[in-house]
Amino acid sequence: MNLAGKVAIITGAGSGIGRGIALALAQENVRIVVAGRRKTKLDETVELIHLQSGKAIAVAADVSIERDVETLVQTTLNNYRQIDILVNNAGIYAGNRVENLDIKEWDQVMAINLRGPMLMTRAVLPSMRSQKQGHIINISSESGLDYYQDDGAYGTSKHALNALSEYTQRENQSYNIRVNTICPGMVVTEMTENDAGLNHERCLYPDDIADLAIWLLTRRPNIKIGTPILIQTMLNPWES
Repeated sequence: MNLAGKVAIITGAGSGIGRGIALALAQENVRIVVAGRRKTKLDETVELIHLQSGKAIAVAADVSIERDVETLVQTTLNNYRQIDILVNNAGIYAGNRVENLDIKEWDQVMAINLRGPMLMTRAVLPSMRSQKQGHIINISSESGLDYYQDDGAYGTSKHALNALSEYTQRENQSYNIRVNTICPGMVVTEMTENDAGLNHERCLYPDDIADLAIWLLTRRPNIKIGTPILIQTMLNPWES
């Protein structure tokens, strides 16, 4: 399916996977709205898109705040009059055993990783339903499919995000709205690049996730990929 002329909102697009997907979609002539909390980083992404002759605007927004989400969606409609694609990518990590979890840390992870995608999805659905087409991609994690030690807050948020994706798909597929969930393994990003013991040569990169997102977005409208998609490396990234 040709993506030219469509409009995409991408959260957490100031760096990493979000920026990679934004650049890849811009190459497909999609009009891009990049969102996140760091306006300077968003402006860098927009500049990179402009350098490849793409169209993009930046909107500073915290996806866990309802008013920010409403402003982001309305700004998109004011500029482009439609929303065809939503990529819920914004996320944060906090690692600890359940018995040692700090409640403020737990609440923050749930606010960004789960409340944020819910608010964004809820906000774009009226537009997508009215135009009887749309595509939502939720960036989850390998931690949303397995259970890792010291991963209680982050892993729980990603397991729940997978469930939210399935509910959204089932409730909206009669409106020709598709929902996909991508569960990456270890990706080298600004957040992970300095992790001790990480072998970058054995990791995924944002371009790998962007390639998968483009593949999902360009399937024929009647094609449904219903379960979370795990993308990982064959070699253990924590071994040299």
